[in-house]
Amino acid sequence: MLMCLPWPGPCEKKMKNRQPFKAGIVQFNVRPGDIESNLSSALKGIDQLKARNAKIALLPEMWSCGFDNKRMGEHSEKTDNIIDELTLIASRHNMIIAGSLPEPSGNDIFNTMYLIDGDRGLINTYRKIHLFSHAQEDKYFCAGNRAVVCETSVGPVGLMICYDLRFPELCRTLTLSGALLVLTSAQWPLERITHWDILLRARAIENQIFMVAANRCGMENSIKYGGGSMLVSPSGEVLARAEDRECIISSEIDLAQLSEFRRKIPCLNERMPDTYDF
Repeated sequence: MLMCLPWPGPCEKKMKNRQPFKAGIVQFNVRPGDIESNLSSALKGIDQLKARNAKIALLPEMWSCGFDNKRMGEHSEKTDNIIDELTLIASRHNMIIAGSLPEPSGNDIFNTMYLIDGDRGLINTYRKIHLFSHAQEDKYFCAGNRAVVCETSVGPVGLMICYDLRFPELCRTLTLSGALLVLTSAQWPLERITHWDILLRARAIENQIFMVAANRCGMENSIKYGGGSMLVSPSGEVLARAEDRECIISSEIDLAQLSEFRRKIPCLNERMPDTYDF
């Protein structure tokens, strides 16, 4: 259980003195079961973001293998090697690299976001709490049971995965626990892309945080994925948005802007939690 902090908390106060940094997203067509091709796409995008001096590179949900569920055990066994390779790259580029991969744990598999931070290596993981039963995700994966805020080189970062976006309680918990920026990896279909757009902006506005969200693109079976990866400011402004093709996007993140916005509209301080229980 995370401890909820008053605002402004100690982490938020430190942010006022930090320099702006660039966050980026690698959006690509995740090919089911094709780890070699997907890893190549991810590494190419990470290198392109490094050329833009990005400090963060975010990858989509299950980016190494997609939801190739019948072979998920086999794919999960390769996750440690993938993390080792990303750790070397993160150190070389002095970057934060994050994205969701299958995590083996005994006889179980979790849909897990890994966050690697430069020379510090792998600093934390988040197991997806809300499994998308509509796509039978709950039949192949186990659900996580804890929210995660990472203390990174750019400040406190919260982690979410795809369907989590539909549960505002989780993002609020991350915010009250000190997160100033939330990274979200997803495989969100085109037919519900309007929900994606609205939910990302809503989570940013209601929590007064930056949202950085990586979606995939391309077709899989009869499903077209919508792309539309986004970076959103605490005011709900879309700082950058991808189209529905393979690309990278990036934008500057200025945490001083967050502090100023919270000062002008102090809704986190003016919550009345005692009145919300029935």
